[in-house]
Amino acid sequence: MVIWIIATFVAFFVKGLCGFANTLVFTSILGFGVNNVNISPVELVLGFPSNIIMTWKNRKGLNPRIYLPLIVVLLIGSIPGAILLKNVDARLIKVLFGAVVVLVGIEMMFREYGKELVRDSKPVMALVGIVGGLMCGLFGVGVLMAACVSRLTKTSSEFKANLSLIFIVDNLVRMVTYTLFGIITFESLKLSIFLMPIMLLGVFTGIKSASLLDEGKVKKLVIVLLIISGIALMIKNL
Repeated sequence: MVIWIIATFVAFFVKGLCGFANTLVFTSILGFGVNNVNISPVELVLGFPSNIIMTWKNRKGLNPRIYLPLIVVLLIGSIPGAILLKNVDARLIKVLFGAVVVLVGIEMMFREYGKELVRDSKPVMALVGIVGGLMCGLFGVGVLMAACVSRLTKTSSEFKANLSLIFIVDNLVRMVTYTLFGIITFESLKLSIFLMPIMLLGVFTGIKSASLLDEGKVKKLVIVLLIISGIALMIKNL
């Protein structure tokens, strides 16, 4: 149980600080000794209220022009996703997505230091958004969606608000499917309720820490986490 408490606090501290990567941290800490089918439903139930908190906290940064199109591509992601999962190795898809995340993150890092490698292109950003929505809808992995939202927003508050609202929709869709397929069980709900205070402590500690940091440093931290997330996704599925 101690490892569950540690994983919850650390994962949702990162969530409060940067607005994402809680799934990566949570599954990475628990993945060595706990089956993924037992990790995912707990992280999903804990993640839903954390996304509501993050959206409300940063609600002034919400922009319908950002979150509405991405919610649409997220919702339609399950349709081609079902075909892909049936005919293509899901691990290969994740490796490819991870590589895209790393490349996007590196380009964003160069841009932060005034070295623009690629000009903004609406068709390219639309493609990244569609692929990010597909990935999020398929696997509940929001790192590419985070990369897309980061490119479309200027402040960390805008980034967290719009990304968290998109994640709320993803959480709702997955909670329905997880319940229908029996992945969310009474035991996983009991564990989630037990860990809820730890999640809240982690989120609010992360939010407080973010308020003490310079906006530019938070932005760079988000980019670094994107790159690390992409690399971890590739390594885990090779």
